[in-house]
Amino acid sequence: MPGVTLTRWTMAYFGLALVALVLAELLMAFGFGYPAVPAEAAETLVLVHVVAIGWLSLLLCGALFQFVPVLVTHKLYSDTLPLPVLVSLVSGLVLLIVGFLQMGGRLASAWPAFPAAAVLLSLGFGLALWNLGRTLWAARPLSLAARFVVVGLCSLGATVALGVIFALVLGGVTGHAHLIELTASGLPLHVIAGLGGWLTFSAMGVSYRLLAMFMLAPELGGPRTRAALYSGAAALAVAIAGGVAAICLEGSLTLILSVAGLLGLGCCGLYGADIVHLYRARMRRAIELNSRMASWALASLAVAVAAIIVLLGAGVFTRYVPAVVFLIGFGWLSGLGLAKLYKIVAFLTWLECYGPVLGKTPTPRVQDLAVQTRAVKWFALYFLAVWCATAALFVDAPLAFRICAGVMALASIGIIAELVRIRRLVDVKTALRLPPGVRLPRLLHCSVQHA
Repeated sequence: MPGVTLTRWTMAYFGLALVALVLAELLMAFGFGYPAVPAEAAETLVLVHVVAIGWLSLLLCGALFQFVPVLVTHKLYSDTLPLPVLVSLVSGLVLLIVGFLQMGGRLASAWPAFPAAAVLLSLGFGLALWNLGRTLWAARPLSLAARFVVVGLCSLGATVALGVIFALVLGGVTGHAHLIELTASGLPLHVIAGLGGWLTFSAMGVSYRLLAMFMLAPELGGPRTRAALYSGAAALAVAIAGGVAAICLEGSLTLILSVAGLLGLGCCGLYGADIVHLYRARMRRAIELNSRMASWALASLAVAVAAIIVLLGAGVFTRYVPAVVFLIGFGWLSGLGLAKLYKIVAFLTWLECYGPVLGKTPTPRVQDLAVQTRAVKWFALYFLAVWCATAALFVDAPLAFRICAGVMALASIGIIAELVRIRRLVDVKTALRLPPGVRLPRLLHCSVQHA
C-alpha cells in the first residue's frame, strides 16, 4: 500500500501504557492509594501519576504520533523523536514516583528526585509537543478534529508547566511566593488542564475522526461541532489562565472555576450530541466491538457529567470528587482507550503485514485478525467492574472497591491477551496468515514491509 506510513514505536507506547494500567489496577486492589489513604497522600499521588502519565499519556502520545498525520493528511514531522520521547517520559515517571515515595516517608534517600523528574518529563512532553506541533503547523488550515487536538496539546503544555512548578517547590528548589501559592492552591488547575484538556479534549478530537472512519460515518464540521470546540477551549482558558491569575492576585478561584465549569458542561453536551449523530448516520450498520465498547465509555462520560451536576446542586461535590474522577479516568478515558486499541492494533497490524501485498495475493480482512465474540466478555467485565468500583467509592466501601479493582486488572489482562493474539496473527486462518512477502510482525515495533 504505497504512501502508508507507520510510526515505528507506536506499539511500544501501547505496550508500556498497558503495563502501567495493570500496575495501577493491582496497586488499587492491594490497597495502595485512595481510598485506603487520603486523596492527598503520597501513595495516592503515585497512583494518580501512574495512570495519568504511565497509562493515559503514553497511550495518547502513541495514538497521536500515528493518527495526527491521518487527521491532517500530512506526514509526521519526525519519525525519530517518538523514541527519545518515550524514554524521557518513562524515566521521568519513575523519578516522579521516587519523589512521591520520599515525600511520604517510604524512601529515606535525599536524592533530588522531583527536580530530575521535572527535567525529564519536560523534555519528553516538550519533544512530543514540538513533533506534533510542527506536523500540525505544516498542515494548515486544520480540520475541526485537528483543532481539538491543538487545544489538547496547549493544555498539555499548561499541565507540564504547573507540574514543574509543583516539583520545584516540593523539591525545595524555589521559594518564590507566587509559585508556593500555586503549589498550595493550584491542584484543581493541574487536574483540569491534564484530565479535562490534554486527555479529554485530545480524546474528543481523535474520537471524531476514528469513529467516523471505523463506522463509515460522515465527518462532522458543522456549527454544533464548532460550538463544542469553542466552548471547551474557552472553558480551559478560563480555568487555567483565569485560575492562575486568581491565585496569584488573590481573586475568587471558586468564581473562575464555576464559569469554566458551565462552559465545560456545554461542551460535553454538544460533543455528546455529535457522537450520537455519528452513530445514527453511520453506513456500517453492524457495529463492530470497538465502536460498541466506545459507546459504553461515552455513557460513562455522560454519567460523570450528570453526577457533577447533581452533586453541585446538592452542595456535596467536593466530598465525591475522587469517585467522579475515577469514573472519568477509568470509565471514559481508559474505556475509550481500550476500545479503540482493539481496533487500532488490528488495523495497524493488518496494514503492516498485508498492506504491501494487497492485490498481489489473497489476504485476510482487518476483522479476521480478531475474534470479537471472545473479546467481548473481557470488555463487559472491565466496564462492569469500573461501574461497581465507582459505586463503592460513592458509598464508602473500600473492600468492595479493592475487589472491583482486582476484577478490572483481570479484565485488562484478558484484553491485553487479545491484543497480543492480534499482533501475533494467532487467529488468522493458516492459508492466509503468512503469504509470500509477509513475515510475522514484532510485538512492540512496526515496520512497513515491501513485497
